Amino acid sequence: MPMIFAGPSLLVADINASRTFYQEILGQEVLADHGAHVAFAGGFSIWQADLATQVIYEGARQPPAALGQGNFELYFESETLEDDYARVGGLWKDIVHPVQTAPWGQRAFRLHDPDGHVVEVAEPLPVLVRRLLAQGLTIDEISARTSIPVEGVEAMRGR
Repeated sequence: MPMIFAGPSLLVADINASRTFYQEILGQEVLADHGAHVAFAGGFSIWQADLATQVIYEGARQPPAALGQGNFELYFESETLEDDYARVGGLWKDIVHPVQTAPWGQRAFRLHDPDGHVVEVAEPLPVLVRRLLAQGLTIDEISARTSIPVEGVEAMRGR
């Protein structure tokens, strides 16, 4: 049987602050709470860094590197991007940038979690495709702009 990726676990300095951020600010559902490790319905988890380090590095007390170095991004999707940006912006101040449009047309905003990890919240690709169709772009133009194959654009336009 091949290995199967089960999801990332972010090492965090304060499990309670991080749980509050992901549960209350981003609206993520907790699947399991084991105290120092919390799993979310979206397929990721958070793990208290000092305890994780002891397990991973056989007794070491400190993580070997600083947390949240801006070299990892956790990606979420929202069909109500503007509403979520307004809600999150009213609750959380460490916003990297407001809603903006990427070169391929997808709209997103980014923020930092309590440890400095980059969190992106973007419109789902089917929403992007429908928005670009509504703006008058053809399926071929959308495919060229987004790098989504024509077949994918056609499949997404009705979702």
